[in-house]
Amino acid sequence: MDFDLNEDQSLLRDSVERLCADLYPALEARQKHAGAPLGFPEANWQTFVELGIPGLPFTEEEGGFGGGPVETMLVMEAVGRNLVVEPLLASVVLGSTALRLGGSAAQKERYIPGLVEGTLRLTLAHTERQSRYDLFDVATTARRSGDGFVLNGAKSVVPNADSAGLIVVSARVSGERRDRSGIGLFLVPADAAGVSVTAYPAQDGGRAAEVSFSDVSVPADAVLGDPEGGLPLLERVVEHGIAALAAEAVGSMETLHRLTVEYLKTRTQFGTSIGAFQALQHRAVDMLIELEQARSMALYAAMMVESDDPAARAAALAAVKIRINTACRALGQEAVQLHGGIGMTMEYLGAHHFKRLAMIATQLGDTPHHMRTLTDAEDGLLAA
Repeated sequence: MDFDLNEDQSLLRDSVERLCADLYPALEARQKHAGAPLGFPEANWQTFVELGIPGLPFTEEEGGFGGGPVETMLVMEAVGRNLVVEPLLASVVLGSTALRLGGSAAQKERYIPGLVEGTLRLTLAHTERQSRYDLFDVATTARRSGDGFVLNGAKSVVPNADSAGLIVVSARVSGERRDRSGIGLFLVPADAAGVSVTAYPAQDGGRAAEVSFSDVSVPADAVLGDPEGGLPLLERVVEHGIAALAAEAVGSMETLHRLTVEYLKTRTQFGTSIGAFQALQHRAVDMLIELEQARSMALYAAMMVESDDPAARAAALAAVKIRINTACRALGQEAVQLHGGIGMTMEYLGAHHFKRLAMIATQLGDTPHHMRTLTDAEDGLLAA
């Protein structure tokens, strides 16, 4: 199998990497960006717009970039290497994938131009306080009212909700709280009457929010796909999110491994650099092994995320997240150990990569959750 990039993919990789490196030349620049009112400067977002990144998931006929999982992987690796705080995961991956896979022609015609032009951003609100990582555990309700729906409930840890103009919300139209059926996905304007967004900074420098819905009225054309069969669509959106997180983790691990090796070469003890000690060399090699295994899994995710076989796709993405979570923890902790005290200081770039990797290991499912998902998916494959 040929894993070489084509000319367009190579150009995209180099262009995004240059842009991210220019916007984030040092830790001080990232901290300044993260301190902006929305958690990132609007001018930065416009530079991504000029490069065509918000249009990445959509076809050229729809006005987009026409990219696929490989292109998303390349962008997210650059995001990870440079600790980018702009809401690319929330809007370009999660929100836009929901619109791409579930939106009607009219919905796409209405919203894609704003996304591509940078005047609109999306996010996904699916997590609730009691749900943990179970996508089907939905207490937020969508009651039919005339030709539309009325939403009531709350969502937690919604990424970049305070900078999104449109929120993709999972809500229960029928059934009990943990039923797999009866769930719909709704496009809700963030400024609609009854929507309340309480934003806060996350531990990794990003932004999240608690979002509540109190008698929020939405029309029938706000539904993405089947109003009572939205769970498969939500699962596919999260699978794309896992593939993107895997690529971001690889980019961040690359930088953290490089910083660690540089530190081993420059830190001196007993009259020599500590990198001269064989035991520390072995530990640096262990970090490299974790990185390369994670890279392989990110490639595997890009290959499998568009598979037409739901059971095979679910098993593949669960396996990817398990391995990525393990690598984030192992490489991150080893980096801190090899750096000593500086590895956890706020003034050091490596500490911020460690924080981001720790967050990735819990975002969209921790290891125990995906172990259960993998077991269920494999049981489904065997039964078939």
